[in-house]
Amino acid sequence: MSQIHFIGAGQMAEAIIRAAINSGNLSPEKVTLEDIDAERITTLQTRYQLSSQPDGEQALANADYIVMGVRPQDDIPAVTKRICQYAASHATVISIIAGVTLARLTELLGEKRAIARVIPNTLTDTGYGYSGAVLNDHVQVEPLSAFLESFGKVMFLEERLLDVFTGYGVAGPNYVYYFIESLVDAGVLAGLPRVQATEVAYENLVGAVEMLKISNRHPRQLLDINNSPAGVGMHGLYELNNSDFAAGLQRSVLAAVKRTTELASK
Repeated sequence: MSQIHFIGAGQMAEAIIRAAINSGNLSPEKVTLEDIDAERITTLQTRYQLSSQPDGEQALANADYIVMGVRPQDDIPAVTKRICQYAASHATVISIIAGVTLARLTELLGEKRAIARVIPNTLTDTGYGYSGAVLNDHVQVEPLSAFLESFGKVMFLEERLLDVFTGYGVAGPNYVYYFIESLVDAGVLAGLPRVQATEVAYENLVGAVEMLKISNRHPRQLLDINNSPAGVGMHGLYELNNSDFAAGLQRSVLAAVKRTTELASK
């Protein structure tokens, strides 16, 4: 297994570590951390039985992959300067920092450094959901994929699409959670107890996705099959259409993409 060093031990770094270890694709002794909060490092060491941590310079020197998990407003030039000074020449740098482009990372880390921009999905513990990734020409794709797939699926993209992917794909669970909450509330409003309404919503959601996959049909085709003339379902869909549901969802995605672009330009 590759040696992974995390610069920044925040919530996303922890989610990656937890999922990768639980999937069996990463051993705790292969993980090192650094963070401005020493207590945070101690917490993660204890929680995931990580081995004792060498000093930051030695950890950088030992790493095959270096995950930059700091905030966009942090001193990124100082972080990359330390990487240039101490990291092995073969080490791949993985940036999960929103808005920092591959060109900017190359400027800071050097033309010869293998660099990947990765926007992780928050569904890390499930094995579902895509992380979006953009690579430069020095990255060895196969070993990197093995690491990225230890905390979900990965979709390789052109960098021009990464902001769209972030606002649509990575923010996607938000729309699903909100839809489920609203659907369960509708069941309760109609008279079902909340426990039963929740079970029905979950089962319908999972089943509908599976039906789309196994039938290989467009959603509109399944809607046509499910709804008889003047039937119950058709009356429900009529009211949903009047609510501007589809356009509202599309506006939400566009707003998220716009915000991602704004952050990238700062």
